[in-house]
Amino acid sequence: MLQFLPRKSIKILLLLMVVLLLVAAFDVRLKTVTYRIDSYKVSSPVTLALLTDLHSCRYGEGQQQLVSAIDSQEPDVILLGGDIFDEDMPHDNAQTLLADLADRYPCYYVTGNHEYSCEDFDELMSWLAENNITRLSGEAELLNIDGQLLNICGVDDPEIVPHTGDEQAYTKQLSALQNTWQNGCYTVLLAHRPDRIEEYLAHNMDLVVCGHAHGGQWRIPLLLNGLIAPHQGLFPHYAGGDYKLSNGQMIVSRGLARESTRVPRIFNRPELVIIELS
Repeated sequence: MLQFLPRKSIKILLLLMVVLLLVAAFDVRLKTVTYRIDSYKVSSPVTLALLTDLHSCRYGEGQQQLVSAIDSQEPDVILLGGDIFDEDMPHDNAQTLLADLADRYPCYYVTGNHEYSCEDFDELMSWLAENNITRLSGEAELLNIDGQLLNICGVDDPEIVPHTGDEQAYTKQLSALQNTWQNGCYTVLLAHRPDRIEEYLAHNMDLVVCGHAHGGQWRIPLLLNGLIAPHQGLFPHYAGGDYKLSNGQMIVSRGLARESTRVPRIFNRPELVIIELS
């Protein structure tokens, strides 16, 4: 068909195609991704919202782009999977978002590696407690959501080891959770790094939710799920998505970081993850 067009028209058409491709490639608008999970342990539906790797990035005035997206899903619980704060970014955006959400939803938080790089780490953790955000550091909470019981547990990022100087700090937290499942309730583990999945599933978790990988930063739709991720290197296996394993399941968020990233996201829009248990 192109051979019947004038040469100038072909050039314009090709240029337009390149522009559209670039716009799509560098699109960093927020998207919502929903996963649905059926379990015999769940008799009444529960909706979880997973937010990871915000790195204190901005989502409109008062973070309302992100807040509105969350509110539209009417979640029962907010899970905050680490790196919500960043050592190189002001904390205002993260704190504005968290304060808004904590006023209306139960919020559970685990640290990522970047929280430990913040000079005011202890102050940030105190701020979470003051704002009714529960930090899980090897603890589990039994939630009752309209009659549906659910275990929510969490572990700090392994960076807690150099932070505290306790070589066993991280493994102690995991070990403390090993019997959580024995009450028979559906058990969700909130952790930052997906590359530790075998360690998590050794403790009988029904579902593990993570971030950290930033979606592999660069993607090629239908061909490459991610190019590179921290602690996984090139072509990460757990860049983002739903992973069904022989002894459990893991959902990895592509995260919310935008302007804080040194390398731009390509075909890898930041995402709010919604998990519907039924």
